[in-house]
Amino acid sequence: MLTILGFAMIATFLVLIMMKKMSPIAALVLIPALFCVFVGKGAHLGDYVLDGVTDLAPTAAMLMFAIVYFGVMIDVGLFDPIVRGILKFCKADPMRIVVGTAVLAAIVSLDGDGSTTFMITVSAMYPLYKRLKMSLVVMTGVAAMANGVMNTLPWGGPTARAATALKLDASDIFVPMIPALLVGLLFVFVLSYVLGVRERRRLGVLTLDDVLEEEKETETVLVGAGGSADGKVSMRKGGTAGAGVAGGAGSGTDAPEEDKGSADSGDDDGFQVLDPDRATLRPKLYWFNALLTVSLLTAMIMEWLPIPVLFLIGAALALSVNFPHIPDQKARLAAHADNVLNVSGMVFAAAVFTGVLQGTGMVDHMARWMVDVIPGSMGPHMALVTGVLSLPLTYFMSNDGFYFGVLPVLAEAGAAHGVTPLEMARASLVGQPLHMSSPLVPAVYVLVGMAKVEFGDHTKFVVKWAALTCLVILGAGMLFGII
Repeated sequence: MLTILGFAMIATFLVLIMMKKMSPIAALVLIPALFCVFVGKGAHLGDYVLDGVTDLAPTAAMLMFAIVYFGVMIDVGLFDPIVRGILKFCKADPMRIVVGTAVLAAIVSLDGDGSTTFMITVSAMYPLYKRLKMSLVVMTGVAAMANGVMNTLPWGGPTARAATALKLDASDIFVPMIPALLVGLLFVFVLSYVLGVRERRRLGVLTLDDVLEEEKETETVLVGAGGSADGKVSMRKGGTAGAGVAGGAGSGTDAPEEDKGSADSGDDDGFQVLDPDRATLRPKLYWFNALLTVSLLTAMIMEWLPIPVLFLIGAALALSVNFPHIPDQKARLAAHADNVLNVSGMVFAAAVFTGVLQGTGMVDHMARWMVDVIPGSMGPHMALVTGVLSLPLTYFMSNDGFYFGVLPVLAEAGAAHGVTPLEMARASLVGQPLHMSSPLVPAVYVLVGMAKVEFGDHTKFVVKWAALTCLVILGAGMLFGII
């Protein structure tokens, strides 16, 4: 019964948000509360929720201060050179923009944190998507898939969890998987090219000159940490609204314009994304901010301190040094308050969902059912089975639940048929490109929140492509004899 109710709760949640019958926050809170009553454990709902909040509180704190930190770094101009480099490559070609999104997300993902990856990627690419009326779900989908592949880095989380659960060395798991993961990343780039070509055909805008010739009136939109900074981008007021692309993506996901004004004077390409004269720039402190960011990311990778503590200290230093006057600090905090509130609220709402799933025992029953339904004849192929199961299981439950609850059981079953724990561990990483769009991953709310995309629209678009990316990695792993 708990197995059925667990799957029913997840299905109900996904259907309601994809049909836009409920907001994600409301669905994350009300649906598990209702199912908790159905299970007969309504009296324990408070305990389950508090347990979930306790587990996710460090994540919420990390996201809150990470948004403030990277928002300030964007405000002061730390990422302007990266943005200019990407824009120089992209021009106004939708194909190049989509490919540039994937490349930027993959590069930034080297820090091992999905939230920071999405903050930087969206802040850099959002103005271009808005200017050319491109589908924003293409941006969120491509960024999520690129980050999902890179999430398998040893310091990204899943590899370390698999190594811990099966008592293996993380390098023994990851290094042999590199060829398969590279194939997966290459597939994401190829897919980005295909989606970009579709966008190019839909919009009919091939060069920046075409855009500038058609542009009669311009608007400006604030960008930064999800639309909160002082940077400006000139936008074409006219344009053809897209009817949709690649499975439901359309102009309906575009966000409303903010802060109308005159267009900035252009650079060599004819337009600016980040206003080079914005008041928050701190060019004299550029190398301090760069060193602070590198030190922060190094400390994260080396695990010198817990990530929430690092971002708390980093945000305090960034504010104090770049904006020594209290009114300026308050202004920066206020500028990023919307993003902080939206993301942290979503995380705490997700705590209700995960708390009920785990507290009622639904997750355990679902995992055991998935293992029990595997035919005995599939024993010698348990690595393949694990790779396939990693798609739905890491989507419907947290990485902790999968790697510490399900993987050891699967590995034990595989060992009985001669499948090594290393093969099982590598296969368990296959589902990460899909996992990064799971409603249980806090970082995905940073992505859709900053891009102003409905979570349901993102889900409808990305699931099929992310699942295909996972299967490509699995196929490559088997072809190379890794899995």
